[in-house]
Amino acid sequence: MKVEQLKNIPQDKVFGSKTHNIRLKKAFFCKEITTLVSRKSKTEMKTQELLLNYLKHKPNSSSKEIFEGLNFVVSYATVKRCLSSLLSEKHITKQGNAKNSRYALSPTFNLFYPINLDEYYSKEIDEREILTGYNFSLISETLQNVPLLTAEELILLNDLQNKFSENIAQLSDFEYEKDMERLAIDLSWKSSQIEGNTYSLLETERLLKEKQTASGKTKDEAIMLLNHKDAIDFVVANSDYFLSLSVAKIEELHSILIKELGVNKNIRTRRVGITGTNYRPLDNEFQIREALQQTCDLINNREIIFEKALFALVLLSYLQAFSDGNKRVARITANALLIANKHCPISFRTVDAVDYKKAMLLFYEQNNISAFKQIFINQFKFAVENYF
Repeated sequence: MKVEQLKNIPQDKVFGSKTHNIRLKKAFFCKEITTLVSRKSKTEMKTQELLLNYLKHKPNSSSKEIFEGLNFVVSYATVKRCLSSLLSEKHITKQGNAKNSRYALSPTFNLFYPINLDEYYSKEIDEREILTGYNFSLISETLQNVPLLTAEELILLNDLQNKFSENIAQLSDFEYEKDMERLAIDLSWKSSQIEGNTYSLLETERLLKEKQTASGKTKDEAIMLLNHKDAIDFVVANSDYFLSLSVAKIEELHSILIKELGVNKNIRTRRVGITGTNYRPLDNEFQIREALQQTCDLINNREIIFEKALFALVLLSYLQAFSDGNKRVARITANALLIANKHCPISFRTVDAVDYKKAMLLFYEQNNISAFKQIFINQFKFAVENYF
């Protein structure tokens, strides 16, 4: 993508459609609402926390059962008021009417429930209560209409994107390409490091720019890094190709990333295990292909580009469609979507590899995106402030 091309793109094309811009205006309005909500009394916030924790362990409870289960620490009127508030915020659901009403956590609430990672991983693998198998309703139902970003998060990301657009408008084609090369080196290094590659950033730069391998490293490590650069170059040279996503395009990126590494191409036909978790992905080739297609449809139907990229990052990793290279494919695909839509790509340079894996495993085991979403936001911010 040339700088001159980006300069001539109308703003509504850079930041989204008319509908997207309307949603952005709503986001600014929602920011004021969020400020008001944040003024809830400490008692109400604590009560809501207690209610949510109770429903997490005892779903489908009545208001009276919840009141009694909380050992009368607050009044019944307060419980009723908090339940009403949580319903309006779509954190919980209600079935039945009047005295027959039963409450449970909303399926979408589990996506964003704040989880302390240190506490979560203080338990051994076999001690954690997890979703051990693929959640068939996650993509087809739960994620269909839920916004992944809060109003404040969306405002922050769009402000950063505005800054990126202003920055590249002042760059020559040569300057833009040099910064893109720098980001590609950082991305190749960090993405490979997350997979256990031991090349340093300086060694990676020397390999990708001068084709000089580092002593004491394996041939596969060098190939992995070179494949990353090839995949990024392919995305940059064919940015419009990724305006929409398809299973075939994902397979194409996978083929580039695993070239000469002895990894099977195409969707896997055998069971795969994931180190560090008891979560087991789908093992049926036809179900995997169907889930991949559902993922592509979900991404293609979203208007907010940040959501497209975030979905690609977590869902392509979650599906584990290939025998190896899934998280690499996820990171490159996410960047392909950002680049195709004139958004700033991300290198993940400052993310800790262990933190990345913990956030990803949390999504595997709980379908909770809270930790990984924060990584995405932080890395987008870093990219805008340190490249271009």
